[in-house]
Order: sequence, then C-alpha cells, then structure tokens
Amino acid sequence: MISKFVSGFESITGQSQAIRILTGYLSRGTIPHAFLFVGMAGVGKKTTAMAFAMACNCPDIAAGPFDRESGGPLPEARQKRINPCGRCRSCRKILSGNHPDFIHIKPSGPYIKIAQVRALLNTLTVKPYEAARRVVLLSEAQAMNTEAANALLKVLEEPPPETILILTARQGSDLLPTVTSRCQHIKFNPLSTAALEKLLTENHGLEPKEAEILAIVGNGSYTRASSMIDSEWLQHREWLLEASGLSQPQNLPSRPVFQLLAFAEKLARNKEIVPDSLEILNSWLRDLIVFQFSPEKIINRDLTAEIQSASGEISPKWLLSKIDVIQKTQRVLQFNANLRLTLEMMMLNLAAQ
Repeated sequence: MISKFVSGFESITGQSQAIRILTGYLSRGTIPHAFLFVGMAGVGKKTTAMAFAMACNCPDIAAGPFDRESGGPLPEARQKRINPCGRCRSCRKILSGNHPDFIHIKPSGPYIKIAQVRALLNTLTVKPYEAARRVVLLSEAQAMNTEAANALLKVLEEPPPETILILTARQGSDLLPTVTSRCQHIKFNPLSTAALEKLLTENHGLEPKEAEILAIVGNGSYTRASSMIDSEWLQHREWLLEASGLSQPQNLPSRPVFQLLAFAEKLARNKEIVPDSLEILNSWLRDLIVFQFSPEKIINRDLTAEIQSASGEISPKWLLSKIDVIQKTQRVLQFNANLRLTLEMMMLNLAAQ
C-alpha cells in the first residue's frame, strides 16, 4: 500500500514480490502489453499501477528505463535506478490524474459499461500525446459485463504500440478466461497487521492501541482500516451487534420478527456502510468460533470478554451456517439486488433454527 508521500515503488508497503517483478520488466525494457493485478481491495494495486506508469515515463530514472528513440532498453550504466522521482512534470501529472496518457477506467455504478470500453478503443487508435508509454488502468475489471469484456479482447489480441494495459481484480476467476489468458498475472497479498499499524500511525497519527485494533479489523486492507478512522466505527460495531441480536446469537431464534426487520430497514438507509457492516458481523461470528479453539487468533481483541461470554456452548457448525448466510448476502448484493429486501432475508435466515 502507498504511504503519505507518493514517490514511486519505494513508497509501496508489503508488495515486494509484485514490485520485484515489475521493476525486472523495467530493467530489461521488455514489458508485456497487459497485466492483471490480482488481490483484495486496499492493498496497493492502483498505486502500484500509478508508480509503474510514472517509471515508464520519468526522465529522472537515469534518463529513463527505455531509450525514447529506439524503444529498446538502455545501456546497463543508465539503469541504476528504477524508482520514479515524483517531482518531474510527467510524474506530477500522473499523480494528479491530469496526464493525457495515463487513462483510468473504473465502474460507472456497478458495472464497467460497453460505452466506456468503446471510448477507450477510440482513444487507443491514436499515438500517445506526450508519454513514451501510455498506460491504461482498468480498475475492478470484474465489473465488466460480457459485452464490455469481449470488446476489450480486441485490444488484448491486437495491442496498439506504446500502450500498456493494467487490469485489477479481486481474483482472476472473476474475469472471462479469454481476458485473463492474455494478461501477465501479478498477485498482491493482504497487508500484514504490523504493516497496517505502521501505515495508520504514520499517515493518520493514531495512537498505537487504536492503530492495532484498526489494523486487525482491517484484515489486510489499508482502505478498509483507514475508512474506519473517522466513521465512529467502534460505536457502529456496538450498535450492529446489539441491534442485530448477534451479540448473543443463541437468542436470535426467539427474537421478534419486527425487531429483525427493523434492524434491516435501518441498516439499509445508508448503503455506503453496508459492506463494512457485513464484514464486522462476519468477523464477530468468526471470532465466536475461533475463540473456542485458539482464542489468541480472534480479530476483535478489544472485545475478548464479550466474545468469551457469547461463544459459550454455541455449536461451531451452527455458527458456520450463520456466517454462510452473511457471505451469501454479500455475494447477492454485488449484483445490485434490492438492498432492504436482501437484508431482511438475511436477518430472517440468521434467526432460523
């Protein structure tokens, strides 16, 4: 993940293998026309793509990793450093999102639409405006519908010169095999708890104890951990567990239906927080299972006493069935299902014996 000042590869934490592969391509001057960055949200895929685009075009990298006239690799003596400066005109324009040859496409609503891909195809018919290498970043590529993905195949099969495509996705299996087979795959790992703690303390000035809790709950994602800083998530977590009835899950089957539906209705009012809310409920139920076998491995460590009290004699098998209910809800919501109705069904299924 990227730290407070963006200066290229050196600022990306926890992805040494991915950086090693990418800088190897830069050193050799032989770069595949398409990459697929695979990994969970919030681990640095986008910022690594930006650093790579900067490195492809930064004149301060010992005159750049490529010979701008021949297009071939530079002599070894001029390849001493492959970390973009972050200060030159090209780097600053990429960082600010104003470089005409760094194109970022992301979902419009829940999908990447065919019109977006067609517009990209039109752009790629002309040469880069000012860069040695044009870089196209297609974030959340799994959001492409079949029509958009098939349109993108034209570029992947017949890549235009001086253009590099970088697709990002949670996992390669979310994309059409015809798309993934034409990309060089690079895996991005979840960030360690220690790495997240360091980023949270350095970038947000958190106290060590608060940073530790957020790093654990962030579960490998800097985006998730940092989004909880100003959202009063501790109070929200307390409300979630009490209002849903999951603070004492064994009592859910006897909970009045109107209370179950009232919770679903209230949670659905703020669509933006639903994904994180479901993750919190998921981590709580997971902890109730884990505590029975390895209490030192629970996520919500600040709630150890509550977890010990709630786990009691609850069957792990029963708890796993409830986790399955939440995970099915998460999958359904990815397809733009009716939010309130889906959450109501989740609560009724959680309360079922």
